[in-house]
Amino acid sequence: METWTAPAVPKLGDLPDLQLFDSATGQIKPVTETQPRLYTCGITPYDATHLGHAFTYVAADTLVRYWLAGGKTPRYAQNITDIDDPLFERAAATGVDWRALADSQIALFRGDMHALEVQAPDQWVAVSEILDELEAEVRGLEQHAATYRLADPENPGAEDIYIDLSTDSQFAQAPVFRGLDLVTEFDEHGGDSQRPGKHHPLDPMLWKGVRGDEYRPVGGKPGAWRPGWHIECAVIARDHLGSAITVQAGGKDLLFPHHEMSESHLRELTGGQSHIDFHFHVGMVGYQGEKMSKSLGNLVKVSELTASGVDPRAIRLVLLNHHYRTDWEYTPAQLTQAEARLHSWQAATTGTPASNDSDAGAESCTGTECGAGSLSDAGSVSSAASVPGAISVSAAASRPDAVAGTVSASETAVERAVIAALSQDLDTPRALARVDQHVAAGGRIGPRLQEVIAALLGIRLS
Repeated sequence: METWTAPAVPKLGDLPDLQLFDSATGQIKPVTETQPRLYTCGITPYDATHLGHAFTYVAADTLVRYWLAGGKTPRYAQNITDIDDPLFERAAATGVDWRALADSQIALFRGDMHALEVQAPDQWVAVSEILDELEAEVRGLEQHAATYRLADPENPGAEDIYIDLSTDSQFAQAPVFRGLDLVTEFDEHGGDSQRPGKHHPLDPMLWKGVRGDEYRPVGGKPGAWRPGWHIECAVIARDHLGSAITVQAGGKDLLFPHHEMSESHLRELTGGQSHIDFHFHVGMVGYQGEKMSKSLGNLVKVSELTASGVDPRAIRLVLLNHHYRTDWEYTPAQLTQAEARLHSWQAATTGTPASNDSDAGAESCTGTECGAGSLSDAGSVSSAASVPGAISVSAAASRPDAVAGTVSASETAVERAVIAALSQDLDTPRALARVDQHVAAGGRIGPRLQEVIAALLGIRLS
């Protein structure tokens, strides 16, 4: 699948090893690989990118940027789930061919990622592109794995293939699953624990027999079926990253069952030789009191914001103002505050103040009011209230370090502080706050600091 373009991330030199939180164990550990491998779960393309999606992909992008800026060479794969019930249901409801709907939403997503300057994956794979391989993999699993078939009494001739997870001794054994009602989680995320004939309530479907007028591949090949969700990601990850994956990423709503079942399938596909070092789960974004989701329709769409004239950098700053693991509620005021922050940073690149008109509302935004919260350790959020979240650009009026071609000691200190914040589990709110503090004190953002901000935060100021 064709991806999108984004400016290359400049190398900043050796950076400290990233200390990253692993959702499975609840521990922060160093990422030491020079060629880390990242798999991020992609979109189901039946509606446009909203801020919840963008939060996930900007978080993964911040991870990739830190690696690239430090001279590492990550391998990055991402899927597109363009064979799935929600897509077919939306297509049927709107009278649009499912392929046309998917293509239009993929194009919108591509444009949104380009606008937000998210680094594209090295491999961006649509499920529709690998149906033959998925069929072969499932048929292969039938030969040696603990699979079984279940007929659908309401649809004669339709059979579904399941895999018995009781044979996987590692399944759901991580500390994160202790005390969790897995059956309830499974059913709340599309599972079918109560289906008669299943060996175990949590057994996932590998292969879904097609009912009635549901999707069939062109020409009837590879069969009257479509693949299960979890096996899709397992096959794509194995094919493009191998059996050793550094980071598996996605929204925290994918922790169970999707990520755990995909990991189980990956073990099955590799003869038990696979492993995932870090499970990277991004918080949920709310709006109007509910989780932002396509099913609820309470969406703030990136494409609509940019079409209305919003600078994509301001959208990115809204997202970076929240630590990737936190849940948060979006309000339009946060966008206003992000625009003020961007304006103040831009003014600091020249050492000249902006007009008072463009500064409206900036003075009242503190770190807490902007929604900022930095994670000081694995489990606690510390307020950034003592550091302004968006600084009045009038503070840029006098900059003692604004000497062309030089890097001041204060700029060097900011660079080090930004790197230090990001090295500790990608603490973007703390990084933003440190730049704000510098600007509030009349500090200049010269070419070197601009390069650092562009490389690590994805915000180009010139």
